[in-house]
Amino acid sequence: RIEGGVPVGLFPGYDLGRPVSAPYVPEKPAPPTVRETQQLLVDLGFMAPTGLTGSLDAQTSTAVLGFEKYAGLPRDGVLTDEVAEAIARSTRPQPSLRKPGHRIEVHLGQQLAFLIDANRVTRLVHISSGAFGKTPQGSFHVYRKERYSWSVPFKVWLPWASYFTGGVAFHEFGSVPTYAASHGCVRVNHYDAPMLYAFATFGTPVDVF
Repeated sequence: RIEGGVPVGLFPGYDLGRPVSAPYVPEKPAPPTVRETQQLLVDLGFMAPTGLTGSLDAQTSTAVLGFEKYAGLPRDGVLTDEVAEAIARSTRPQPSLRKPGHRIEVHLGQQLAFLIDANRVTRLVHISSGAFGKTPQGSFHVYRKERYSWSVPFKVWLPWASYFTGGVAFHEFGSVPTYAASHGCVRVNHYDAPMLYAFATFGTPVDVF
């Protein structure tokens, strides 16, 4: 007692109105459900609302992989309890540059594309850029778009292609690994390619760094 009364707030978790007989051990909260984590991934910008399925599917794994890249965690796309806790503690990512309008930032180190409106990141997209630094860095803009684009040098179709410098484009590709692996283009995963194509309208600024 202090001055004849029970101190308040000195020992959080203990009821000092009665003898203390055991240490206070707070209950560990139950881990979030898969659907709750999916909702957080949507809220943070890593997944489209169509990913709210309640099951651990490929779309969820792709979104988790994007979050792991952003958070600096091992890039395996596996939703462990530790990753779920990190997602629950996270806040919406912020753009690196302060520029007005509708634009895209490509972060080569994180292998992520940030889709930005009025300095708010609306979506983050798991990508794979050019191996050995083949994706040029700098400030560009989308100047050409093709729903199906034929690559002459590599003889392959590039769906959802938005070109922003020379022959370098955002486009869907079957293989989007966790590292830079393309010939120079920015590969986009299957789930996000149509959305990014719609976002990258003619003239959209693209900053690569």
